[in-house]
Amino acid sequence: MRASRSLLPKSVWKDEFHESLIFIPRFPEGNGTHGARPSNESGFSFLGNLPAGFACTHPVIAFTRIVSTLAVVKPLSSILLAFVTAGTLSAFAQSDWDDPFPPHRIADHLYYVGSKGLASYLVTTTNGHILINSSFERTVPILRTNIEALGFKFTDIRILLTSHAHSDHASGHALVKTLTGTRVEVMEGDAQVIANGGKGQYLYTEDDAWKPCAVDRVLKDGDIVTLGAAQLTARLTPGHTRGCTTWLMRATDAGKSFNVVIVGSPNVNPGYALITNRDYPEIADDYTKTFRLLKSFPCDIFLGAHGSYYGMEAKYARLQKDPKTNPFIDREGYHAYVDDRSKAFREALRKQ
Repeated sequence: MRASRSLLPKSVWKDEFHESLIFIPRFPEGNGTHGARPSNESGFSFLGNLPAGFACTHPVIAFTRIVSTLAVVKPLSSILLAFVTAGTLSAFAQSDWDDPFPPHRIADHLYYVGSKGLASYLVTTTNGHILINSSFERTVPILRTNIEALGFKFTDIRILLTSHAHSDHASGHALVKTLTGTRVEVMEGDAQVIANGGKGQYLYTEDDAWKPCAVDRVLKDGDIVTLGAAQLTARLTPGHTRGCTTWLMRATDAGKSFNVVIVGSPNVNPGYALITNRDYPEIADDYTKTFRLLKSFPCDIFLGAHGSYYGMEAKYARLQKDPKTNPFIDREGYHAYVDDRSKAFREALRKQ
């Protein structure tokens, strides 16, 4: 039995909460692909990603296992879980969402401009720029500062796209549109949610709403977004939200062309009902379709809605040490991440 939604901190439900309630310290393990588990370079990993038979010798790991057990027993344990997570974990889990992070080049005309915990990407052209993810309204100044630090004008944003319609990726849309006059293009399934300021999203209530933002174009699976020489293909990868979007594009680096995949989110959030879901009855089928699709994408440069998906911090550090190599080219990391999240989904489905 999961903790009651009314007892958990509101922030857990309003925001994506790094896709999980429980984190553990990670230990060094080579290239981070051991056990088909991609590196989470924020220094934390999901409890569910531990290898089978992992010895619970660290007190914090033991603590998290106790907490996870509390979540599946008596109603009173749900109350205890709520207090434990509220007091010790929720503040940390979101502590880097508002933290600035150095903007950096990923490939030609493709840049990271988000905060430390919330990924936003700038695709630049001579006709203006494309921004993927506005994040929170309160973090829009981070986007503006980062874009201008790279030598581009924030007001030159012409198209605003979204990974998915949760507040940590889209609640800044209205402000960005007001400041820049940008066109907002959103995948069907999430377009109405953004137009309504969050209302209508699964598990989100009116208390979680943000400022509504007019949507200029409703995208369908396979639609192409074009600006100048840039072309991005919108692929519907639903489950996390009905309109969750994985963005595909080509980018060059050192004269070579690469397939870029910006993963929308394949994660099952706390509280998601995968079986007998009246609000989203097709959710399990949608996740299944998404994993089938993600596994089919050719990927050279692996990115995602959160930098932790692809080990952004560690890769940025490597880039600073050796600017001549591109650490974001990570085919193995992409496949390991997708396989890991697919296993996590199947396990969540089995438990329900």
